[in-house]
Amino acid sequence: MNVAEAVGRALVAVGVDLVAGVVGSGNFHVTNAMVAAGARFVASRHEGGAATIADAYARTADRPAALSVHQGCGLTNAMTGIAEAAKSRTPLIVLAAEATNRHSNFFVDQDALATAVGALSHRIADPATAVADTVEAVAAAVHGRRTVVLNLPLDVQVAEIPDGIAPDTAVLPPPPAPPHPSPEAVARLVEALRVAERPVFVAGRGARSAAARDAVVDLAERCGALLATSAVAKGLFVGHPWSLDVSGGFSSPVVAELIADADLIVGWGCALNMWTMRHGALIGPGATVVQVDDTASALGAHRALALGGEGDVAVTARAAGEGWGREGWGRVASGYRSPAVAERLRSGRRWQDVPFEDTSTQERIDPRTVSLALDDLLPADRVVGVDSGNFMGYPSMFLDVPDERGFCFTQAFQAIGLGLATAIGAALAQPDRLPVAAVGDGGLTMSAAELDTVRRLGLPMVVVVYDDDAYGAEVHHFGPDGHDISTVRFPETDLAAVARGYGFTAVTVRSVADLDPVRTWLAGPLDTPLLIDAKVVEDQPSWWLEEAFRGH
Repeated sequence: MNVAEAVGRALVAVGVDLVAGVVGSGNFHVTNAMVAAGARFVASRHEGGAATIADAYARTADRPAALSVHQGCGLTNAMTGIAEAAKSRTPLIVLAAEATNRHSNFFVDQDALATAVGALSHRIADPATAVADTVEAVAAAVHGRRTVVLNLPLDVQVAEIPDGIAPDTAVLPPPPAPPHPSPEAVARLVEALRVAERPVFVAGRGARSAAARDAVVDLAERCGALLATSAVAKGLFVGHPWSLDVSGGFSSPVVAELIADADLIVGWGCALNMWTMRHGALIGPGATVVQVDDTASALGAHRALALGGEGDVAVTARAAGEGWGREGWGRVASGYRSPAVAERLRSGRRWQDVPFEDTSTQERIDPRTVSLALDDLLPADRVVGVDSGNFMGYPSMFLDVPDERGFCFTQAFQAIGLGLATAIGAALAQPDRLPVAAVGDGGLTMSAAELDTVRRLGLPMVVVVYDDDAYGAEVHHFGPDGHDISTVRFPETDLAAVARGYGFTAVTVRSVADLDPVRTWLAGPLDTPLLIDAKVVEDQPSWWLEEAFRGH
């Protein structure tokens, strides 16, 4: 058995059940080996799409995935998606064939590429250790929550592994014990909770597990905290009566006011960055800020803290709950959970309940109007993938999701063009839910080749295009100052016709009445994907991106 086959089989043996990619000469054999061992292969039309498909699958399925790329140019094509995964600490293994001869057209410094975007670089260099090195790479991805580029030199791939090595029996080592917070940190956290009158918990990516969620909710019940999430953890507290939904630019006005009035904010596996805290505007004067994270370098990275507790979220929240009881505060404190706050949440927590002036015209529909209509039309059991751009707040704010696995937000790199592939990966991870891709016209035209992937996979996907014929963020950022914005405007494109060419059912929407074909599609067999080209008004700037421009 050669190295390429051994690596592919070992990957599947240790739990990698999906590989996305574009197959060329250098990654042909390792990809086929994974398929032969039982993994699903998803062929994309571009390596960039494959990277994000694998990334979104890993996030939404909560298990590692693989990306398979050709040497050199295959890897460079995938780098934006790899950067997004690395910044998001997705457990992704990038199988990168490698030309080591510097005279090869395909040669590039693949170690430098990986390092530049924050990924780890591993290499299979010796047939005798190929299986062990593969397991080590997957362990680094899974246990360390890292994206790992596993370089596969062409000459090593064809070498035979020694007799007696069985890749099919490879086993991932057990995870390290979760870090425990210091007793002092727990005591200080409990004291902060005890004196707080208006505590708010903000859960992030590090709290997206059942154990972490349950521990945080239990502690919140004891001290009367309200429960919010960062955008990437949207849905974590769905159904909880004291949930605020998302903290940050996507917060409703009532939610933003409640967070800004908190006297204690605790970030649980959450960076409390400029997005989640609106550049600090959601931290009131005199508020105590606490952050709990299992990575020491994350503590205080974005703002000053009264307390930074290094520890696993679930372990720390349980320890704080036990400390609350030991100190004689076993009673449940009302905290921020008053009848007045309950009434404010009932009437203003959801954007669906916030009045607005509809600015639709005969030719263009208000993005809020179409989002609200789609939230009512589409089944509640859905998984939503959102691209970046001026529009991105509308689906994030107006489309409800059933839980944290119903929302996939690939925005750590703030790159447009990832949304369609995000929804594909999420759909593969959640096959019993209706997949919804929310994209802008700019992002869709960048990634339109993956419309073929949607159709080929037979996904009953709804692709919603917020189409303003422009790069809207730049229009609204530079236009008011009198700059020439012709470079970020485009002629109107019939995106519905483009989608029909790929085998979609498609509809152009300029008013709510134009959504009737969507009802027809939903009542049918869902045997084709659906694209909705929503021609949206241009007068709706996004305050969330206006705030973000200040962070560039």
